[in-house]
Amino acid sequence: MTRILLLGGTGDALRLARTLSADDIYSLAGLGTVPADLPCQVRVGGFGGADGLARFIEAERIGLLIDATHPYAAQISANAARAAALTARPCWALRRPAWEAGEGDDWREVDDWAALVAALQPFRRPFFTLGREPLAHLARIPAHQHWTIRCLQALPATEQARIIGARGPFALDQERLLFEQLGFDVLVSKNSGGRSTEPKLQVARERGVPVLMLRRPALPPVTRTFADLETLVQALASAPDRQP
Repeated sequence: MTRILLLGGTGDALRLARTLSADDIYSLAGLGTVPADLPCQVRVGGFGGADGLARFIEAERIGLLIDATHPYAAQISANAARAAALTARPCWALRRPAWEAGEGDDWREVDDWAALVAALQPFRRPFFTLGREPLAHLARIPAHQHWTIRCLQALPATEQARIIGARGPFALDQERLLFEQLGFDVLVSKNSGGRSTEPKLQVARERGVPVLMLRRPALPPVTRTFADLETLVQALASAPDRQP
């Protein structure tokens, strides 16, 4: 049976890992909680770029590489595509569609951190849902702003920042309460797609709060792409070389 190496770190990747066999490998960067109850093997840590990943694929006799990393993990996705090409292995990728602005939305796209900082100037109470990146800029918060940052790791608050440690999915009522209590006047988000973190966008629409949306990076072509987890799981189940 074809051995799979799954590159993960997202909720969809974890759900996919639960469908794998004992011979397959689920790879994590190690930034969050490492699950202990999976049927497959778990590997934590990097590979050393595309060349290191290619060596791992060859050494472990991986037959199929699956990239189920975050849509903004562009370097990992590039390494996966390159390693698959170097080893002549197929690479499948789970690439969920981006969110699209609808009626009542005020979305403003930015390309990078510098553009984001400039776009934030008129606001006082931004809500960051970008992961850990804002933590590197706590010493440079403008005097008129107080940041709320939601990421996986909770940290002590500072005079100008509140850091909330939480992992989605986030319920709509939960997001409404958070916006109400902390009085955000702008939401800062990646266009991650998916349902688990989408409620914050609905609340921003309801409250007339603008959204600064970090534009998605371009990702490399791979052997096969899937827009949703269910289709990928069905494809795996129907593959002749995945039958025991």
